Amino acid sequence: MNGSIFILKGNIVYSKSQTEFAICEHSYLVCRDGKVDGIYRTLPFRLGGNPIRDFGDCLIIPGMTDLHTHGSQYALRGTGMDRELLEWLETAPFPEEAKFSDVEYAKKAYGIFVEDLKKSPVTRACVFATVHRETVMILMDLLEKSGLETYVGKVNMDRNCPESLREKTALSASETKTWIRQVQERRYRNTHPILTPRFIPACSDELMDCLSRLQKEYRLPVQSHLSENPEEIRWVKELRPDAEFYGEAYDKSGLFGGECKTVMAHCVHSSEEEIQLMKEKGVFVAHCPESNANLASGIAPARRFLDRGLSVGLGSDAAAGTSLNIFAVMRQALQASKLRWRILDKNEKPLTVEEVFYMATKGGGEFFGKAGSFEPGYEFDAVVLDDSRMKSPEQPDIRSCLERLIWLGDEREVREKYVKGVRLEL
Repeated sequence: MNGSIFILKGNIVYSKSQTEFAICEHSYLVCRDGKVDGIYRTLPFRLGGNPIRDFGDCLIIPGMTDLHTHGSQYALRGTGMDRELLEWLETAPFPEEAKFSDVEYAKKAYGIFVEDLKKSPVTRACVFATVHRETVMILMDLLEKSGLETYVGKVNMDRNCPESLREKTALSASETKTWIRQVQERRYRNTHPILTPRFIPACSDELMDCLSRLQKEYRLPVQSHLSENPEEIRWVKELRPDAEFYGEAYDKSGLFGGECKTVMAHCVHSSEEEIQLMKEKGVFVAHCPESNANLASGIAPARRFLDRGLSVGLGSDAAAGTSLNIFAVMRQALQASKLRWRILDKNEKPLTVEEVFYMATKGGGEFFGKAGSFEPGYEFDAVVLDDSRMKSPEQPDIRSCLERLIWLGDEREVREKYVKGVRLEL
């Protein structure tokens, strides 16, 4: 067999389907040229002589994706959680993001964020920066050095935000174009630009049209927020009376799926019409259960999204979420779905462990392409987990080990991480 090959041995778990684990006890996971070559209970003779790392009883799972987080807000975690979204933005994130005009502050703040993301179970992430082009590049440089696979967005805002963050429409568009060209010149291997209109209240129709033209010119994906908070939705109706619902405002600008790969965070209060349009256009949902609770936004209908066939991943949404620990996001998704079923809709059954694991791995990973699975041909993202800290009088089975990690685990369980076949230095 040709190509660069190495092999990991351990208890391998990935999603066979949205509702079923594939569990391979004490098996060999083969990487060839940065992609999954296969899983074997007994290693074939043809693979003999290739390097093997034996992790014993450790779990080996696909790398996880954080489909929505704010690198520029990470320092704010745990503050201002007694407010709802719009008031919170004015009193906490906006003043914090204004500090990122300072290069030295940005280096410190983004350095902390990237270091913690690197130690987490996450191998891929979609990240909001700020409006400041120079310091967005600092974040991208740090992420590239980390080895993580990321999309990073220079935020666009030209209305309904503080003067310190507001760019004139033409300037916002031109700065974004300059930033895209800078990113192209850097020739990053793992760090990619993503267009990032903050949300409809902060972006004029003219700015959205400018971003749509940039999207078509450079074929970039898009990330933004959708139907997070009732007051926000009412505000969008006032600002965009031409749109029947929030998502249609993005769609009218050509920034809502189809040929424009799109991820929308939250979707807590999406109407049936909005859900149908997301399905038709292939829009990804970034489910952010902790921030939805912390800002009193509500409980997103994650069960409905899955049953309707939407693409759904998970987001930490720091700093409205309090950590980058995707295990915590999985258990928060489970808890939120139970509350929604108990309180709001008996027809929406709670999520299962299998489903939230799928969302954290393959579901979110699909935004990046063939990522988040150990099926042959997928990019080789792997996380080795050592659960020995979770002491037990007897050795639980592999599924129980994974379930304990989802409910109890954090970065302390991460022993090794690989992205596209490259081992990260933790």
